Amino acid sequence: MKLAEVEDLMKRAVEATQRSFNTIRTGRANTSLLDKIMVEYYGTPTALKSLASINTPDASTISIQPFDRGSLAVIEKAILTSDLGLTPNNDGAIIRLNIPQLTSDRRLELVKVAGKYAEEGKVAIRNARRDGIDSVRKQEKNSDISQDESRSLQDDIQKMTDKYVAKIDEVLAAKEKDITTV
Repeated sequence: MKLAEVEDLMKRAVEATQRSFNTIRTGRANTSLLDKIMVEYYGTPTALKSLASINTPDASTISIQPFDRGSLAVIEKAILTSDLGLTPNNDGAIIRLNIPQLTSDRRLELVKVAGKYAEEGKVAIRNARRDGIDSVRKQEKNSDISQDESRSLQDDIQKMTDKYVAKIDEVLAAKEKDITTV
């Protein structure tokens, strides 16, 4: 495993963590809140964004306009059963979601959820570090690289790990600030 591959795995872990953060409510309407919602459409779980046009007409509303009006009921049901805690308003053509202001208790819960996502990202980074270091040690054992090269590569991998863990901490701090800001 090359250093570039290890770094690529770490970058992807940070990006996945960022995508997870985007699904957390912050009190403002954001279409990425609906990214994880799957709708049972003709017996097949389908992503909501592939079934409907999703917009934010104002700061506290998300509108969902299905491409097929027959899917309104299943989309509404999927939103109700999701963990978003939002009640859809269906007018027969468009589903509207009003995003209420978060209570202080709910904000604290969401900060904990963000922390959990950040820890999952850090675990992925540490797994990439472990795989990279194992690969370097195998190369050293097979006499493909010298002991000095091995130590140097392991140090580089550790520095990379520290850099990407710090990036996740930065993104987490920004998301926590976003969640706790009223």
